[in-house]
Amino acid sequence: MEPPDSSVQSPDFVSLELTVENVEKALQQLYYDPDMEHKNVAQKWLTQAQTSRQAWQFCWPLLSPDKLPEIQFFGASTLHTKISCHWADLPTDQHQTLRMQLLSHISHFSSGPKMVLTRLCVALASLALHTMPQGWPQAVADMVRVYQPEKAGDQGGSQGGAGVGGGGGAEEEVNAHAHCLALLELLTVLPEEFQSCRLPQARRAQLREALAGEWTAVCPLLRQLLQRQEGNSQVKERALRCLSSWVGLDVPLHGESEGLLQDCFAALSDPELFDTAVETIVSSISQPDCQRYTDALVNLMPLVLGLHDQLKAAARDGDMETSHGICRIAVALGETHSRTLLEQVEHWQGYLALVKMILFCTGIPGHYPVNETTSSLTLTFWYTLQDDILSFEEDKQVVYLQVYRPVYFQLVDVLLHKAHFPSEQDYTSWSSDDKEQFRIYRVDISDTLMYVYEILGAELLSNLYDRLGRLLMDTERPTAWQDTEALLFGFQAIAETIDVNYSDVIPGLIGLIPRISISNIQLADTVMYTIGSLAEWLADHPMMLGNVLPMVLQGLVKAELSVSSVSTLKRICRECRHDLAPYIHDIMTVSQDVLVKDIHKSSQCMWLMQGLGFLLSALPMEEILGSLTTLLTPHIQRLDTLAHQEPSPTAKLSIIHILGMLSSLFTTLDISRQDEGSEGTTPAQARPNPVVVVLQQVFTLIQTILSKWLSDSEVVEAVCGVFERSVKTLLNDFAPMVQQLSEMLGQIYSAFPQASALDLTRQMVHIFAGEKDHFSPIQALIELVTSTTLSIFQQGPREHPDIVESFMQLHAQALKRKPDLYLSDHQDVKALFYCGVLSLKFPETPTTKSACMFFIVGSQSLCCLTEHFSEVLFCLNRHCPVLLAQWLKEGLRVPGFPSAQVSMEQKDTFSQQLLREQTNKRRVKEIVKEFSLLCRGMQGTTGYSADY
Repeated sequence: MEPPDSSVQSPDFVSLELTVENVEKALQQLYYDPDMEHKNVAQKWLTQAQTSRQAWQFCWPLLSPDKLPEIQFFGASTLHTKISCHWADLPTDQHQTLRMQLLSHISHFSSGPKMVLTRLCVALASLALHTMPQGWPQAVADMVRVYQPEKAGDQGGSQGGAGVGGGGGAEEEVNAHAHCLALLELLTVLPEEFQSCRLPQARRAQLREALAGEWTAVCPLLRQLLQRQEGNSQVKERALRCLSSWVGLDVPLHGESEGLLQDCFAALSDPELFDTAVETIVSSISQPDCQRYTDALVNLMPLVLGLHDQLKAAARDGDMETSHGICRIAVALGETHSRTLLEQVEHWQGYLALVKMILFCTGIPGHYPVNETTSSLTLTFWYTLQDDILSFEEDKQVVYLQVYRPVYFQLVDVLLHKAHFPSEQDYTSWSSDDKEQFRIYRVDISDTLMYVYEILGAELLSNLYDRLGRLLMDTERPTAWQDTEALLFGFQAIAETIDVNYSDVIPGLIGLIPRISISNIQLADTVMYTIGSLAEWLADHPMMLGNVLPMVLQGLVKAELSVSSVSTLKRICRECRHDLAPYIHDIMTVSQDVLVKDIHKSSQCMWLMQGLGFLLSALPMEEILGSLTTLLTPHIQRLDTLAHQEPSPTAKLSIIHILGMLSSLFTTLDISRQDEGSEGTTPAQARPNPVVVVLQQVFTLIQTILSKWLSDSEVVEAVCGVFERSVKTLLNDFAPMVQQLSEMLGQIYSAFPQASALDLTRQMVHIFAGEKDHFSPIQALIELVTSTTLSIFQQGPREHPDIVESFMQLHAQALKRKPDLYLSDHQDVKALFYCGVLSLKFPETPTTKSACMFFIVGSQSLCCLTEHFSEVLFCLNRHCPVLLAQWLKEGLRVPGFPSAQVSMEQKDTFSQQLLREQTNKRRVKEIVKEFSLLCRGMQGTTGYSADY
């Protein structure tokens, strides 16, 4: 196809007639015009052309032999579109003609181009699916008869196809080969078209049954092609792919089908067919429906086991493709049909041999993923086998465990060996992607070890402990660090998920850990993680803390052990905080040092501060403030310096980092439990919370920071985060700061509205709105942020969905917690509810959800507010009935909302009554009033209603 002359103006296809010539012009423009706008116009016109009735006619000339492949392809695609999407447009008496035309054109294009042939085959497949079984009772058998290999030349001639010409034996052979490939293409796309097309369930079931009945025509053909000694590899490969397509229809795996599958195993010996044969075998035996054919599955086991020698040779020679393929076959059979094969007790030795073959695949030589990628395929099999064994009745379990427990002990050895790190020299040469894949692989191994524990139980831990003890106690023979690391890794994997508190080997393990000579990062990391996994055990055995805590603190000062050491210390501080008094000085000293020296990244610093929060929570009250001051003074001094600098990206990151550390610390520093049962001590209310003292000390500094960074949402969010975490943790202990924080929040929000300030306000409302002493500042704050937000709504809130979402959440909380806040003359309730209505129209789901939660009409609101609600609902129903109906449907279907006192039937009645009233405001008030009484369980209380 020649590119168009750029000097010629692109035709306006909108007004063009649907002719072959114009279709060709549009295709030329679509493929070659450099102007994307022109391409889009042509694409749109061509799409419309395909849906037109004329397409049934103009598609055939486009398939003329003298046309370019692109044009022919469009013609074939148009045919498929018409047949698949517009079949009803074609009169019934033309179905036979269309079928014959397609058969003829497939013959013509059997030698290519391939893309045109495939589209024609898909079109004929679609036609077959429309007409089977009544209109075309033996569709597949007819296709095979037309194009069968031994008669391809003759049939091609009779159909006007490529076989016409009588050019001698060579030409007939070429035609026969082409027709054979065309037939296989047709048979391959037919099931694929069935799987992809949209059909009613009944029609799909009917077609599936019809296609399954046609398998008797396909199976012998595929066997014939695969068994040909002189057969072309291309034909055999297509035959294998055809089988893969048909097995998705759950064709039976017995009789001749079983023989066909055996032919696929024979194809594995041909290197050119190996990959395709593997795919076909795996897809065939992975079908769950195959479990019905127990005998066939049992007969497959010798075929799979017969590949073991080839597997070993491939592993020895480093042939990853071959070992990978054979492993896939073994796993497909063993995993998909594990329970079925286990139940064949008379064949237990065969299945045990298959399990051991898979075990060999798990332990295949090489380091994943650099030298091998096969072992990872087997890991889910071991879970499946364990799960199936444990699902049997107890008496059967005993028998199976006798057979397979030794295999699982071997598996532990194999898994730990596969988890070994390579030499440091080799590991250094690995790419970052390889290292990450290896890390994930080890996580998968740790999950597998957890499943293994279900089979082996406490004996597994004893086994690991004995091996580790022998390694560490044998001073005469040097031990590779990888051996030690792998055993610790096994312990950690199990202890992370299994309750080991009652294991009798953990004390010995804790005693062994200090004997480990840490020679590299990987081993040190695993030591840290192992200690962390035993934190709960250490909480029950605090006398053992001295054995391991020094190692954790040594790791804390090393940047390369940042994640493992910090997370481990945090876990110990959380679980063992009441037993850390003898070590608190060392922990605080090392922690303060690493924080000041910026040894760890920001996220690890946050974890460390959380750990220190747990630690400080357990100190006597009189010691907490001093420790807090010592810990925070360097950072507050740094914050003070930053607060007086001109804003810069570097200063911003540092400010956010320090504020984040404060937030993290205050998240876990909870001393509320210390007041429980403390006799003869100063009452809590007369003893200011140390966190409050610190916040009061830094309050002016924070105001200074805000004065320079008020327009930066990230800094404001970090500031609000400090107070929000504190409020959540301290609850009523935060009371001394309510007044000044409320004033600051009002100033922040009125100067530069941001969602984080609203979220903090919501927390303040939740905790303190119900307190008489704090009602006034909270009410003033609510009024201020509401007034400011109403201005945003007047200017256009669409650009601030986060503010709208937080604003709706705030008022939903306020209505729930303290509806009295809305009795103020300064609160424009109608404007507020109008904002809620506007919020319902936002496309962002969280914003709309928040708006829905704001509209409460049940027992959570004050009686005196129902008149306001009824007015809003009346306006909604009058002006936005569709939205109101949607909101009522979504809001009222929530169980227990707006009250557990009303049933779904009563909610439906309320909705129907309300939606009917678009003109009678008085009636709406009555409906809302009655529903509110229902929500309170007070229906029929006339005296109450009279005073309502």
